[in-house]
Amino acid sequence: MRIPLVQIDAFADSLFEGNPAAVMPLDRWLSDDVLQKLALENNLSETAFLVRCQNDGEAPPDPGSPAYELRWFTPAIEVDLCGHATLAASSYLFDDVHGDARVLQFSSRSGWLTVTRSDDGLLTMDFPAEPPVRSEIDPVIARALGADVLEAHRATDLIYVLKDAEAVRNVNPDMTVLASLPVRGVAVTASGEGTGFDFVSRWFGSQAGIPEDPVTGSAHCQLAPLWAERMGRTEMTARQMSPRGGTVAVRLAGDRVFLSGRCVRYLEGTVVLPD
Repeated sequence: MRIPLVQIDAFADSLFEGNPAAVMPLDRWLSDDVLQKLALENNLSETAFLVRCQNDGEAPPDPGSPAYELRWFTPAIEVDLCGHATLAASSYLFDDVHGDARVLQFSSRSGWLTVTRSDDGLLTMDFPAEPPVRSEIDPVIARALGADVLEAHRATDLIYVLKDAEAVRNVNPDMTVLASLPVRGVAVTASGEGTGFDFVSRWFGSQAGIPEDPVTGSAHCQLAPLWAERMGRTEMTARQMSPRGGTVAVRLAGDRVFLSGRCVRYLEGTVVLPD
């Protein structure tokens, strides 16, 4: 069996920026064990697996646009939602398979997702918003982050608000402590004052097999409602301040978050599996 493999930098304006993801289109679903082993072998924060939707499955919202089943695997686990790998998968499909399409649809563990392409190539994902809930600051986590924490919030991830962008940039967490937490990941965030961005963040997902994710689209489904309420705005530009760095344009619309970015292709190849 031969499977195409494309590696794409998502939320990137140039090569070696943003978050690299592997995209592997399949003719049919392989076993979960094989999918997990492929993701581990790829050794990227996420691998996106795609299978074209069949007529006997759930009908997509728009029968006129291409529809795929989409699953995401880290090297350690399957996840419910991944932004950058969805962006990368869409970039592959728009460029290599559906050159005339303007909208792609994905059936996922988080429901139906859509990605649109503008005339200038900007890709926009329609994802569910996840407003975080204010919680108590855990002193153990605060010490593990090595930063002065102003607030704590909880959604899929723990979100710790720091005093400014420089504090976010300088966080050097104790990964052993973060990996022991019963949560997918920990995000640190602050106002982007002085950076040219509305807010900034970093995201650590040790338990998901990702010590630090370069750019995390799903985290912005939680960060967008938090900062929209604080800033009184629904459209913002965010910067994830990982060593690679990446920019995410966000727009909050009710219970949905629209995340926009660009992609740069890095690698094309073929994986050969035993029949």
